[in-house]
Amino acid sequence: MNTAHSPAAATLDLGVGGMTCASCVNRVERALKKVPGVSEATVNLATESARVSYAPSDDIEAQLRRAVRNAGYEPRAAESGLPEGASPWDGFLPVGLGLLLSLPLVVPMIGDLFGRHWMLPAWLQFLLATPVQFVLGARFYKAGWHALRAGTGNMDLLVAIGTTAGWGLSVWLWLAQGQGHLYFEASAVVVTLVLLGKWLEARAKRQTTTAIRALQSLRPEIAHVILRSGGEADLPLAEVLAGDQLVVRPGERVPADGVVEQGDTHVDESMLTGEPLPVSKGVGARVTGGSINAEGRFVMRATAVGKESVLARIIRLVEDAQAAKAPIQRMVDQVSAVFVPVVLAIAALTFGGWLFAGAGVEEALIHAVAVLVIACPCALGLATPAAIMAGTGVAARYGILIKDAEALERAHRVDTVAFDKTGTLTVGQPRLVAFVAAPGVDESEQLAAAASLQSGSEHPLARAVVAAARDRGIAVRPPDGVRAVAGRGTEGEVGKRSFLVGSLRWMQELQVPLAPVQSEIDRLQGEGATLSALVERVTEGLALRALMAFADEPKAGAAGAITRLRERGLRLVMISGDNRAAAHAMAQRLGLQPDEVQAEVLPGEKADRVAQLREGGHVVAMVGDGVNDAPALAAADVGIAMGTGTDVAMHAAGVTLMRGDVGLVAGALDISHRTVVKIRQNLFWAFAYNVAGIPLAALGYLNPVVAGAAMALSSVSVLTNALLLKRWRF
Repeated sequence: MNTAHSPAAATLDLGVGGMTCASCVNRVERALKKVPGVSEATVNLATESARVSYAPSDDIEAQLRRAVRNAGYEPRAAESGLPEGASPWDGFLPVGLGLLLSLPLVVPMIGDLFGRHWMLPAWLQFLLATPVQFVLGARFYKAGWHALRAGTGNMDLLVAIGTTAGWGLSVWLWLAQGQGHLYFEASAVVVTLVLLGKWLEARAKRQTTTAIRALQSLRPEIAHVILRSGGEADLPLAEVLAGDQLVVRPGERVPADGVVEQGDTHVDESMLTGEPLPVSKGVGARVTGGSINAEGRFVMRATAVGKESVLARIIRLVEDAQAAKAPIQRMVDQVSAVFVPVVLAIAALTFGGWLFAGAGVEEALIHAVAVLVIACPCALGLATPAAIMAGTGVAARYGILIKDAEALERAHRVDTVAFDKTGTLTVGQPRLVAFVAAPGVDESEQLAAAASLQSGSEHPLARAVVAAARDRGIAVRPPDGVRAVAGRGTEGEVGKRSFLVGSLRWMQELQVPLAPVQSEIDRLQGEGATLSALVERVTEGLALRALMAFADEPKAGAAGAITRLRERGLRLVMISGDNRAAAHAMAQRLGLQPDEVQAEVLPGEKADRVAQLREGGHVVAMVGDGVNDAPALAAADVGIAMGTGTDVAMHAAGVTLMRGDVGLVAGALDISHRTVVKIRQNLFWAFAYNVAGIPLAALGYLNPVVAGAAMALSSVSVLTNALLLKRWRF
């Protein structure tokens, strides 16, 4: 059981054992929502778990467990739904016993087809069928009884009533007529087939959770810690602290997130990012827990461990997506809430109808049993969560993390993709390519002032200025009174002089005279450079000291990614804060058309531009990586954050791309489309199966044995169809 507390609310993940169909899901959700303090409860049949949001109190967890138990189910730890290293034959014993006892009952039925009469004595049929009915089938009576006590119905109730009716009819015919035609084989075979179906479901469910188990297996059990007193010690990973120095040997997994302090190596990060090639790591490089050290020994300092590590956050994202309920599931919930009572009514009408038509009690009862057996709503409960689990799992393998089911379902309808430019379509590491001092001032002195003023900033342009100054051997000193002006630039004091660094747009707003460098502005903008200016506050006002030009490079593969998205028929837009000339020059290199560029957009205006793109019913995906992209990511129908960007952007987005590859945007949209297609296919077949099967059973075209086999097959087919998503490649 996992809990996450905050002053106002908390979330708890609780395993729920014993659920068999969509009706069970509804019953557990209703029971949990009745607990005082619970604001939301979502139950997932495929993971056999519940996620509950509640107001913290001392005994809330005990109350939630009690509510699950009182509803007729078993509360347990959430992780128990993800067994490690389970054998494919786990849980097969009841199925094997059922097959062993039922086979002698089925063989005479097969013999009848060939004119052979191998009918067993009635007492032997009774001895074979009764253990199957009441020992192996005890789970159906237990769960069905709890459903009745709660005033609802579920799959177990239908199976219990139907098979008991068949067994009871056989006993009555045996006692009343002696050795006549009995139906012990029907009740025994139906129980066995249902058990077989549930066992096959369990095997398939384990396959849908392989993504999480694979991620969990990336955690090494121990870490080689350099003790502060000297020497090394092998400690359990849970005892590693942020700040510890760790030794990572060749072939071992990196135990925590951190920074390399000694050594050089290559690290395989494919399980985390989907990037197939090892990445070179030297002193100062960041390494991620769970990646594999390919060759050299190195020493690292841990910066994030446990729940704060990148791997732990990835696992939480995948778990959250798989536990969430897609909007399309609401329709299933509404149907399943009334499904079992309606089926019981249809079975009663079937029984009465056949009696009214002149059939005997025996024949009428068998047709009613067939209705009860074939109508079990297992497939309805598995249709959506199984597809979501398979889809999000395979996406995670390629470095595409989908935060929730709603984002997954919405992404397939995207018709417009908007991109931030810097860091998303470009490398995001601009270089200072020109520093043009104003007439009459010293270039080195002004570069020192600009670098000093921006030495504390993480902005890519600021880092480029500081790097250029250091490359020239110019001293950079700390500034005083630095103040960032949102979307415009920075101002502060260097020494006893006051400077401003910012965009030309800001300089125009401040009415700074730019005429002395206007020809350079025109030339550099024509070459596609991004321009900033350094201005000093003097007695007369603001005086231009220097013009700075920056150049960035498109990301490798960005142009190809744009082409693939265009081939999907999507409308593409690049939103940039750059001047119009620089933005259009980069757009041309990326393969974007002039009308697909929105330039000179302030960070605070990006969300408004996204809102404008959504007008007319368009579904917009926004792709970005920075803090200033977070409002736009939240304003879009689907926010897609680059995992190489900031935590703020990733929290605001519904989809995170674990490596800075724009090509994964098309992958995210494609897996969303394929998953939604699987959900719709599953729901169609689940509904169609019941819509066709119930009338056929009521009209006498299906006997209980065939109905039981069809019911088991429906659940397995839904899971198998969902698991086809695991073959997705990108």
